[in-house]
Amino acid sequence: MKNKSIHIIGGGLAGSEATWQVAHAGVKVVLHEMRPLRQTDAHQTDKCAELVCSNSFRSDDAEYNAVGLLHEEMRRAGSLIMRCGDAAKVPAGSALAVDREAFSEAVTKALDAHPNITTERGEVAGLPPAGWDNVIIATGPLTSPALTEAMKQLTGENHLAFFDAIAPIVFRESIDMSKAWFQSRYDKPGPGGTGKDYINCAMDKNQYAAFIHALLSAEKTEFKEWEKNTPYFEGCLPIEVMAKRGIDTLRWGPMKPIGLTNPHSPTIKSHAIVQLRQDNALGTLFNIVGFQTKMKYADQTRVLKMIPGLENAEFARLGGIHRNTFINSPKLLDATLKLKAMPRLRFAGQITGCEGYVESAAVGLMAGRFAAAEALNQNISTPPMTTAMGALLNHITTGANAETFQPMNVNFGLFPPPTDGRLHSKERKKAYTTRALDDFAGWLKVWKAAA
Repeated sequence: MKNKSIHIIGGGLAGSEATWQVAHAGVKVVLHEMRPLRQTDAHQTDKCAELVCSNSFRSDDAEYNAVGLLHEEMRRAGSLIMRCGDAAKVPAGSALAVDREAFSEAVTKALDAHPNITTERGEVAGLPPAGWDNVIIATGPLTSPALTEAMKQLTGENHLAFFDAIAPIVFRESIDMSKAWFQSRYDKPGPGGTGKDYINCAMDKNQYAAFIHALLSAEKTEFKEWEKNTPYFEGCLPIEVMAKRGIDTLRWGPMKPIGLTNPHSPTIKSHAIVQLRQDNALGTLFNIVGFQTKMKYADQTRVLKMIPGLENAEFARLGGIHRNTFINSPKLLDATLKLKAMPRLRFAGQITGCEGYVESAAVGLMAGRFAAAEALNQNISTPPMTTAMGALLNHITTGANAETFQPMNVNFGLFPPPTDGRLHSKERKKAYTTRALDDFAGWLKVWKAAA
């Protein structure tokens, strides 16, 4: 195996990161990406690591947030995704958001330029050829039907599935700033930001009630017969699904008004606030935060223009919806992401049941390192459960209940609790992150010693 290339199927965030880690370890790798020869329902380009939903990597706070901690661990492990994300960042409060085109372009160029990487365009239809001894399947939530069916036949398991909705994007110049204003929640700055990074649109109680009524009565996308029983992922619900749960659900979710003050009416408390986040480096595009939707385009435009400040909005992209698939990883994978039924195959990214851009890339990072170590006849060391990567890996391989397994974002609930049970809130979060980064440093030393 030492003289054979590792094959990675899928050029999304996980596949791109896995490819980079393998190549950086000194092992030849072939990256197989079916686009543009075969497109998906959600992708629009042939670039690697294309972001099809939000442009946000979420919180970049490595001291008090599990996602920010994952960012930092990935940076320390030489992540290509984080390197390109940092280079393409746009203002987003305390979050890390990127110019999606600049980001995917940078990832693609880096992969194309590496001497250990060969990219082959075309679909791997069905199981990888038997001669491929070391394979990572990182085909993401939009795995091709042929490969999906092959996996069903191999594992004897039905794939689980959920719908993931896409938020609309608005042209900045079409937003009425006599009604809207710039502000981050609690004026908190973040990477590349100033504390005034979101455009905010306030609603009073009557406007909010009218909006909810229009949202619920709008015509929605019809699902195909075979899709009707597919559950949504709770962390990315369409806005109309949330609205069905109660009149106040949205104003305590993506439309919560706390931490924001409307300078146009500073003495009047807003009933609900819609936020828009910068989507590209030029600042010409803003996506509506948390507004994933399956409304049909005509009604979607009508309803969204009811938001104060968006009456004349022009949309660069309307919201959409696509079907995601993932395997029952706790049942099917071992601790190094190998498929128990066929150990020459590893899985990485959203298909494993992790949820989120950075989570997918982090699993790709680990899969790439594991595969490279195997090719080099080195011992494989998995990150400690006390780290963000280790907690995520443990959850999707052994920690979750296989009978009720659902996609999961990284969060402190996946970590072993701090030894000092008396800590509360902020101190407790800081204890998680301090311990994690110390233990992660030790894990990296093990890898350096083996290299």
